[in-house]
Amino acid sequence: MDYPLTEEQQMLVDSVRAFREQELTPHEAEVDRSGEVPESLGRQIRSRAIEKGLYAPNLPESVGGGGLDYKCLALLERELGKTSYGLHGYLHRPSEILMACQGDQVERYLKPCVSGERKEVFALTEPDAGSDILSMRTRAERDGEYFLISGTKHFASSPVPPDFAILFALTGARQTPKGERKLVTCFLVDAGTAGFSITRGPRCAAQRAYPTWQLVFENCRVHESRILGEEHCGFELANEWLRMGRVWVAAAACGRMERLIDLAASWAAERRQFGQAIGRFQGTAFKLADMTVDLRAADLLVMDAADKADRATMKNEDAAIAKLFASEAVGRVADHAIQIHGGMGLMEDLPIERLWRDARLDRIWDGTSEIQRHIISRSVLRRYGG
Repeated sequence: MDYPLTEEQQMLVDSVRAFREQELTPHEAEVDRSGEVPESLGRQIRSRAIEKGLYAPNLPESVGGGGLDYKCLALLERELGKTSYGLHGYLHRPSEILMACQGDQVERYLKPCVSGERKEVFALTEPDAGSDILSMRTRAERDGEYFLISGTKHFASSPVPPDFAILFALTGARQTPKGERKLVTCFLVDAGTAGFSITRGPRCAAQRAYPTWQLVFENCRVHESRILGEEHCGFELANEWLRMGRVWVAAAACGRMERLIDLAASWAAERRQFGQAIGRFQGTAFKLADMTVDLRAADLLVMDAADKADRATMKNEDAAIAKLFASEAVGRVADHAIQIHGGMGLMEDLPIERLWRDARLDRIWDGTSEIQRHIISRSVLRRYGG
């Protein structure tokens, strides 16, 4: 990474890289083929991550987390992005939304996630409500001190079956000068609660070992003490998580780009055709140049967003710009890497085709490229009264 790092940041990168190379990368091909991480391997990764101080690095030291700032977290996500989410998901970074826990929620949900005893899942997306969050159909109807929740969530990602869901549901509406605005509330719902079922979702072509889960709620009765944050304020909580999630997707994309460039450049220097290394042909050399430019630009956009997050000045458009550029750049880089390798690039013997498949997901999850462009253009127009 061509970005000035402090001594502490470089030590973190070196530590995470060593962990990835020793504990994760050797297993990536097999878990991709099987579509799952063996339970024993998952426990081993989690245990060693806790031992190395790499578990829950994003949460404050006051609750037992690593207390890393956003720039350090971006560097961590960048390094881990070079391998499968199914594996590095066991170096769990609990949802920062859990910092809104109050009272007994801290001991029941927050601290067990930091210690590795419990695992949450973020339940926002629905079959008929993706980027348009407020079109969700999951509802929570108040019944005295309880809420009756009904609806379906899908694409809830977790390397293991979740112990509880961070669930977003409609809880009413209010009138605004622009018309009716739906109100969303966030709930903590334990697996095993009556009326709440969890099944594994369909297998995806990308990140095959990182499963998604379908959550179905049928008159699921949840006490008001399980509201996370304030009633009707769930949309604001979700937006905070989504903003930083987009930066982490961008950071991971940078890691994949670096790995792809290393593979492609090595191949171009060694592979010979017509009496010389293929890297000497302009058609190949210029691809490497374009790949390098894409990575440099993406890295700078990610670190700019992370730096602003550390200074509490990051805006929605900063995260959207980083995510849009990096997610589309990694697609270009992956495609160039395959072209440089020729037919071998599509063979399972090399990691190129897996990285290519995994890269395609980046333009979709945590908000599609179209949504990022909407956020950016809306921000630009707003400055001119549009």
